[in-house]
This record gives sequence, C-alpha cells and structure tokens, in this order.
Amino acid sequence: MKLENKKLAPDDLLTLHKAKQKMEQIGWAMQGLNKMGNVIESRIQLLPQKQRDRIQQITYKVLHTVVKSNLISMDKNAKTTPSNKLYKALVTSSGAIGGALGVTAFAVDLTLATKLMMRSIMDIARSEGEDLNSLDSQLACLQVFALGGKSKHDDHLDTGYYATRIAISSAVKGASGIAGKTLTSLLNTTGNPLLQLIAQVASRFSVQVSEKFVAQAIPIVGAAGGAAINLAFIDHFQNMAHAHFSIRRLERKYGEDQIRLAYEELSLTKI
Repeated sequence: MKLENKKLAPDDLLTLHKAKQKMEQIGWAMQGLNKMGNVIESRIQLLPQKQRDRIQQITYKVLHTVVKSNLISMDKNAKTTPSNKLYKALVTSSGAIGGALGVTAFAVDLTLATKLMMRSIMDIARSEGEDLNSLDSQLACLQVFALGGKSKHDDHLDTGYYATRIAISSAVKGASGIAGKTLTSLLNTTGNPLLQLIAQVASRFSVQVSEKFVAQAIPIVGAAGGAAINLAFIDHFQNMAHAHFSIRRLERKYGEDQIRLAYEELSLTKI
C-alpha cells in the first residue's frame, strides 16, 4: 500500500492530505456552535420523535426543491474561482433574518440557506473540473450534504468518507432507466431511485439541521446568533465540498481505487 502513495505527485499527495483533514478533523460538524454545545445537546435529547420526523420531512422537501431549481438556473459550463465569500455573506444574511424571526421562519431560512449552499457546492465542483451537465457530477454535489457528519448526535451513522459515498450511491447503482439522463429529469419522474438517494442524504443532513433548529429556538440567539449559525453551516459544507471534489479530481487522474488506498493510508498528523 505504501507503494501506491509514492505514485502520487507530491502536490497531489498534499491535496489528498488536506482533504482528509477537512473530512475527518472537522470535529462537531459546525464548530462555530461549540459554545452552545451543551445547551443544544440537552435540547435535542428533549425533541419529541414527531418533531424530529418533521425536521427530516422538511429537510427532504428542501433538498428536492433546491437541487431541482439550482440545476436549472446554474451556468454549468463557466469555470471560475468559487465565490465562497459571496455565498457566505448571503447565507449569513439569511440566518440573521431567520434568527430575528425565530423558529417560525425556520423552514424559509433553511430553504434559502440550502439553496445558496447548493449553489456554492456546485460552484466549487465546477472549479475542480466537474462537468455539471453529467448525472455523476450532479449526484456528487448532492452527496456533499451527507458528508462530514461528525456530530455528537449521529453515532448511529457511519460517517467515514468512502463509507458514506458508498451508502448514498447504492440507491442508484444498477438502476435501470437512468443512463443518459440528468438529475433534473429524474426528479420529475415518480418511482425513481433518486428519491431514495435524496431520502438517504436528508437523513444525514437532518442531523445537522436539527442542531440548527434547536440553536435557533434558544430565545437569546436573535439575529446575530442566527447569522453565526448559518455562517458555521456554510463554512462546514464549503469545506466538505472542497475536500470531496479535490478527491474526485485526483480519482479522475489516478483512479478511484488508488486514491482510496492512499486516503486510507494517510496519517492526519503528518504526510
């Protein structure tokens, strides 16, 4: 296995190392919320199952809606430096409004924030050489919402990078009738495997959404707190996107098996 690593150019090995650090050293998925961690943890434990199910339903609906709308409106061919700061500013503003209005505006804030985060993810994917016209790249953008779930509340989920990719891709592997189609066209079709994939992504994404919901339900949060929560949210998913698509770029260059072996062999503390 060590020989596999030596085949990677030094710059590529460094890229892979940084990607693994982002994926596996993120700690609690949104580190910016750590100061409120104990309060959030206790309140999540108190959420009734009905409320948790409702949050997952909202998450599923939001993902379905924003994926479809972004794929229609995004310029898939332009290749520019990703506008991370712009999207952070927009998502932070959404959080400020949502925080000021409290949980009553949660669904609206989540929809807008997720739409902007999805656009940022697509922006990053495009900058790493992804063809956003292809179904594979479109699915890879959706996968980002399931990555890096190192939350205190998701111990039941396998959050390893490649394990997560395999788990959320299994819904479409071997399915008939998807070759040559786009994610947009499949989302318009009932009874297709993409709906199952979105459900799997939503189940993981909703863990972090629950943390956001509980944090914004704390009376003292307000506009400033809502903005901070959303900033932590988009910062996390931008990090996941940069790591995910840089790994995919290396896979296109060296092959998925070789990069996976190199990824698993890498130490997080030294290269």
